[in-house]
This record gives sequence, C-alpha cells and structure tokens, in this order.
Amino acid sequence: MGIRHNRIVVKVGTSTLTNELGNSNLRTFERLAMTLADIQNLGYEVILVSSGAIAIGAGKMRLPERPSTMRMKQAAAAVGQCENMFLYDKFFGYYNKTVGQILLNASDVEEEEKKENLTNTFNALLENGVIPVVNENDSVSYTEIESKERLFSDNDMLSAVVAVLCQAGRLVIFSDIDGFYDKDPRFYPGAKLIPQIDRIDESVFALAGGAGSRRGTGGMRTKLQAAQLATSQGIETIVTNGQRPEALYDIVEGRSVGTKFTANAQT
Repeated sequence: MGIRHNRIVVKVGTSTLTNELGNSNLRTFERLAMTLADIQNLGYEVILVSSGAIAIGAGKMRLPERPSTMRMKQAAAAVGQCENMFLYDKFFGYYNKTVGQILLNASDVEEEEKKENLTNTFNALLENGVIPVVNENDSVSYTEIESKERLFSDNDMLSAVVAVLCQAGRLVIFSDIDGFYDKDPRFYPGAKLIPQIDRIDESVFALAGGAGSRRGTGGMRTKLQAAQLATSQGIETIVTNGQRPEALYDIVEGRSVGTKFTANAQT
C-alpha cells in the first residue's frame, strides 16, 4: 500500500512526562494532548508511543527511587500504565478525542501472525478516529526491562517499529534536548545543533553519547538507531524537544525543527 503521508507516529519519553520529583508533569500531558488532538483535526492520523510507566508508577507508589528489582519494576509499570492512560483519556477527552491502549511485547512484532493482527488493529483504530497510545507491556514481560539487547530501547526503537508497521509518513521523537548536536550540549556549551542528517553512518553514531536523563533509560544513540530503521523504510524522522509539543505544527508545515533525518537515509 505504501507510505501514508498523513500518518504520524509521535514518541514521548519519561523525561518529558515527569518532573524532577518523578511525578506526572500534568502541564506536559495537557499540552501534548491538545497539540495531537489539533493535528488530528488538521486531517492527520496520529499514533502516540508513550514511555513513563515505571517512573510514574514509582512516583505514585511513593517509592524513594526508581525500583531496581524485577518484581518492583513490574509492579510500578502496572500502576504507572494505569495512571498514564487515565491522564491521556482525561486530557484527550477535553478535546473530544478517544484514545485506545496497545501494549506490546517483542513477539508481537516478530511473529508474522501477531504482526498482521497488530497492523489490522492499528488500522481499525485509525480509521475510526481513535488515537492509539502504545507502550511496552512491562508489567508482564521482563525482556524489555532487563535485556541489554532489548528490542525497544526505552521505546525509541518501538516507535520506529510502530511507524514501519503502520506505514507512517513521519516519525517524531520528543527528547529532553532540542535535537542532535555535534557534542553533548549538557556538557559543552558551544555544541551546535545539526538541523538535517542525510546519512546515518558510524561518524554520526560516534557523536552520540550514552544514557539520557536519570528518569529515563534512553539516550541519543537509541534515537539514532530508531531513525536508522525508520528512514531506511522511507519514513522521515525528526528528533526535537518534548517540552515544546507545539513544534508539531511547524513539522507538519515543513519548517525546520530540531534535527531531521531524511527518508531513505542510508548507512
């Protein structure tokens, strides 16, 4: 069927959805919902890939720090996912939008029959004006929490996999910085934003640092890996700051925002 240019996958991470105390950032939830609802009103189909379940669950359970044991991570994920969907349902509801929850394991995208069923579910939701909210199924699956070679990499790779499954025209990854820099801007004040990357090769990966913020687990390298997958399938990918979800208006209107990885970027 080919790329659907009016279909957008938006990934939002833990550092965007939580504040410094580890609690839900309600202002971000509301602004994100308003923007995505308005983007849908402009004729786009929107899929939201959302992290944050473990961190938000830990905050709601009043745990002193992010849990380290498997049983507590899964417990926090169960509580946090419930809280996340409550907030999404509430804030999207303000703008007369309906959301649907999809929780995934790696096998859901690796086994052909499951993948086909999943694609059909996404299409059915989108055809009926529903905004799917996607996350890893951390409360029952340990592989994505613990594995060093995990498929989804704090949902960056998951968002790219979803974009490919749904044949989205564009993938937008919200980060805690403005885009991809030639140096880590948190440590080098003179770091320069790279507005566009046409080729994702080892020299680009060499510029990426390690882990991201202390509330999440993803870093710029995982975003590069996601962009590499998406662009290789003809999906334009943009990495920009999640504190300004309104940047989506600029993105759909073709203005330069953050770092754009052009579709069909080759390694």
